[in-house]
Amino acid sequence: MLQDAIARTRSLFDAALPPITDWAVAAAILIVAAIVALLLHAALLWLARRAMGERETFLRTVMAATKGPTRVGLLLVALAIALPATPLAGATASLLGLGTIFLLGWVALTALHIGADLYLRRYRLDLPDNLLARKHITQVRILERVVAVMIVFVTIGFALLTFDAVRQFGVTLFASAGVAGIIAGLAARPVLSNFFAGVQIAVSQPIRIDDAVIVENESGTIEEITFSYVVVKLWDLRRMVVPLSYFIEKPFQNWTRTGGELIGSIFFYVDPTAPVEAIREKLMAIVTQSKLWNGKVANLQVSDCKEASIELRALVSADTAAAVWDLRCEVREKLIDFLQRDYPTALPRRRYEATANAVAKGDEPRQLRTSPEP
Repeated sequence: MLQDAIARTRSLFDAALPPITDWAVAAAILIVAAIVALLLHAALLWLARRAMGERETFLRTVMAATKGPTRVGLLLVALAIALPATPLAGATASLLGLGTIFLLGWVALTALHIGADLYLRRYRLDLPDNLLARKHITQVRILERVVAVMIVFVTIGFALLTFDAVRQFGVTLFASAGVAGIIAGLAARPVLSNFFAGVQIAVSQPIRIDDAVIVENESGTIEEITFSYVVVKLWDLRRMVVPLSYFIEKPFQNWTRTGGELIGSIFFYVDPTAPVEAIREKLMAIVTQSKLWNGKVANLQVSDCKEASIELRALVSADTAAAVWDLRCEVREKLIDFLQRDYPTALPRRRYEATANAVAKGDEPRQLRTSPEP
């Protein structure tokens, strides 16, 4: 009885699996084909590098980006040529088709990245007037990520459709699409909101790459815009990660929405006897000698007058947000130094009144008014 059971088991395995020799022969043929494909790819890559000059940096970048897909493509071509000669042609044909689908998705992603980089080569962010560059870079990078996600989903979908079980599951899923759609919509609401927010940001552009913004009372620049979030580089080199939907649903400040140049204000308090005209002339001398001033806005006004002091507001302009901040600090420091050296009585001070009777009695002088601290 035991021998009969062993014989039946062996017959089942022999019927289900090809002989071991078939596997060995197929493996040997496929390995040889793969080695030939890899050697051919290496030879073609070497010839391409020798053919192009040292200055062809972009072509070298394209070749480096396409190195992986071309290698896999040659492997699949070699396996497709060698597969009919193997005893397992029917068993491995589906795997070859699956690899081809993933290769097409990889090629599409590579072509998308190369096309985006090729389009953005003409735009630079390191220029003072980079509004047009920030506009195009933001649009292209956001749309690139959106299209990349769509390519990944389409590739996975076509790959899953090659399996009969998954295809039957898809038919069943479509039959109950109403309930499944509601559940999926509720579960993926944050993802979908960020997805549509990314498309809206790419079109309307409330923010761009390298924009100077204030988000959650923190100032910084837009460093990166991804498929689902925005990275804000803060002034102290910290990074704030904010969901894309934040810039659609909540208010924020964008200092460089229409251009890079900004106007900065400096407020300081002086005594009512301070020479405003002399301070104004000193302000013009400071900004004229500064490398940060762009030569457009520089003035000084008395913005408020209180009981014990007057408020002065200086306005200065620069080409970037960082330059405006540094220029404000420079003007503030030099104006205070100017007042300390040339007009020390113009700085805020306290005044007291001492009458003759109070002095005779030894009473404390009476405070008339108090100026705020500088």
